[in-house]
Amino acid sequence: MGSLPLAPGIGFAQSSKAVPVDELPPLEGELTLYLGRGEGGLYENVLAAVEERNPDFTLNIRRGPTAALANAIVAEAEAGVRRADVFWAVDSGAIGMINAAGLARDLPDDLTHQLQPGFRYPQWAPVTGRIRTLPFNTERLSADSIPAAVMSLPGSGLEIGWAPAYASFQSFVTAMRLLEGDRATADWLRGINETATSYAGELGVVMGVERGEVQLGFANHYYTLRLKSGMPDARVAMAFTNNDAGCLVNASGVLALAGGDLPIDFIRYLLTREVQTYLANEAFEIPLVAGVSTPQGLPDLDRIAPPEIDLTLLADLRPTLDLMREVGVL
Repeated sequence: MGSLPLAPGIGFAQSSKAVPVDELPPLEGELTLYLGRGEGGLYENVLAAVEERNPDFTLNIRRGPTAALANAIVAEAEAGVRRADVFWAVDSGAIGMINAAGLARDLPDDLTHQLQPGFRYPQWAPVTGRIRTLPFNTERLSADSIPAAVMSLPGSGLEIGWAPAYASFQSFVTAMRLLEGDRATADWLRGINETATSYAGELGVVMGVERGEVQLGFANHYYTLRLKSGMPDARVAMAFTNNDAGCLVNASGVLALAGGDLPIDFIRYLLTREVQTYLANEAFEIPLVAGVSTPQGLPDLDRIAPPEIDLTLLADLRPTLDLMREVGVL
């Protein structure tokens, strides 16, 4: 498939295997994709490879921040216009917004059943996952000294780094609201805010942890893996909490807005063994179909205990932002 790696991996759970690209029907016709920005151009490489493999297929791409594109899709629908045939979002909250508006079409069972059992949704397909972690400085902290519950971190005496203005952190707080309630979440935010060091983004959090500015932080897993890929001796490792928002598995995702076979067949390409392997190897994202290895340095999902939560509910972001402003975090 173009320049994408073709090497298969080993699955980490029992479900249908990832489909090799050679088993897919060719794409023919024209499709408009709304593409949320993210992953430093790696998603663009996937799309270029899809087009290269299908010479009779034309892909028109509108790029922009995921939330802005979701708002545009809803506004266009309200105006009686449909410009996007497919939406590839970098977070599931935007997917939830489209689903809530009733704009996504149902996906066939044979497509959704390629996904891990906890990531099968009738109207959207998670493409790759990212898990919340506690990156910690290996010279200043040991893994067994980190609480197994994220709610235990306030008052723990640990030096913590965070990026509260970052979208992934706000999705994490939304999950905490859904799991623990608004009052407990507000108390947690106040407790962390008393002593936390703020960073502009979660890569900055991980780098601050590695430098020893703080003992641990909050970040998606791939920031640690990307740092260690360039600095194998980096003084940072990842800890995981247990069955709470601290180890939430969020996902990028794709949904079909237009009828016909072409949007569905295009989505099939994103779930192929080749694309899933490429995104695992190059973006350090978690493949959500079986038959593909997790990124090196990350435990398999069946060894982690993320909470059970409908990811589309993370679209309910406004109460989260209101709460964070109310307690003085934003």
